[in-house]
Amino acid sequence: MGNVEQLESQVRGLNADELRAFRNWFAQFDAEAWDRQIEADSKNGALSPLADRALADHAAGRSTTL
Repeated sequence: MGNVEQLESQVRGLNADELRAFRNWFAQFDAEAWDRQIEADSKNGALSPLADRALADHAAGRSTTL
């Protein structure tokens, strides 16, 4: 059995309080991982094409005020 399967089995065995605590922990863990990825993508220029397109669309009048 692989790691993912083991984790799935363990999560299925949690009681309601443990599952709630795990869910809260995992949401925080996942958010932090996402933040690190966005930060890395920003630093390495991976987001530049998206930003350039957004700026060009805005300059061409293809955006709306929030």
